Amino acid sequence: MQLVKKVHIMEVGPRDGFQAEKTWIPTETKIAVINALSRTGVPEIQVTSFAHPKAIPQLADAEEVMSRIDIVDGVSYRAMTPNIRGLQRALAFKDRITTVSFMLSVTESHNRANGNRSIDETLQDFEEMTPIAQDAGFVVSGSMICSLGCPFEGEVPVQALERVADRYLALGITNMSLADTIGVANPALVYRVVAHMLDKYPQVTWNLHLHNTRDMALANTLAAMQAGMDRFDGGVSGLGGCPYAPGASGNIATEDMVNMLHEMGVETGIDLDKMIAIARMHKDFIDHPLDSSMLRAGKGSDLRPAPRQQQKIGEIGAPA
Repeated sequence: MQLVKKVHIMEVGPRDGFQAEKTWIPTETKIAVINALSRTGVPEIQVTSFAHPKAIPQLADAEEVMSRIDIVDGVSYRAMTPNIRGLQRALAFKDRITTVSFMLSVTESHNRANGNRSIDETLQDFEEMTPIAQDAGFVVSGSMICSLGCPFEGEVPVQALERVADRYLALGITNMSLADTIGVANPALVYRVVAHMLDKYPQVTWNLHLHNTRDMALANTLAAMQAGMDRFDGGVSGLGGCPYAPGASGNIATEDMVNMLHEMGVETGIDLDKMIAIARMHKDFIDHPLDSSMLRAGKGSDLRPAPRQQQKIGEIGAPA
């Protein structure tokens, strides 16, 4: 099997995971989780979003979180800036934030549902925002929401992705993210789209954001790696969701992804035991089940004491 040898994982739980939670997560808890994540070996953390508090109440404490987290050497910190006002708020933390993410749906219907603007209107906003962000020293990343399927339009033609990628490049944005926002992708589709975009845009640093709505996120990760992708998002404990995908279970759990990669000999630089411990911490403040195989079953390498005597389940040859 031909695979990349090392994978870069960005932890998005503090932003994309927490924002979906209806029960308020105390600011001190958010800071504690982020500080713990900074010490797992994860190279990048998406800390928060400078969205309007009415749009995302859970992240209304973005300034306090961003100002109080530990900045650890070797870790990059990222924030979502959905509009010019959000970017202006982020400018106060240009000594702490490495990258700001712009967010755009690649289908008109989802972009209007998500941001009440057309794709062209959103891109016009980005034309104003990009030079401001770059002059401040930020790396700018352009997200492509619903790259692999839309809840309103279904399968998304690759030309829709190319249209957005071309506009991002025209703005000087060379960091881009493909997203299976509602978790409808399958390995064949992921391989085809990722291979095409990597081949067509070799100058772009690509990232893949997967949701595990239909339990295909790990398979999709493997397919993307076979196509050459080596940068992924993960959300510790599998938090997240989408308001337009009923039953969506959230981001691929970082600990599940790291476990699979390490089992296959792929490097991540992440301490899996520390990541599992942080996922377990979430049980103290999340009031619903967590979508994490590592929490349910543990690592395959975990050993258990052998029984002192035979534990018979059934006799060989006995009737079923």
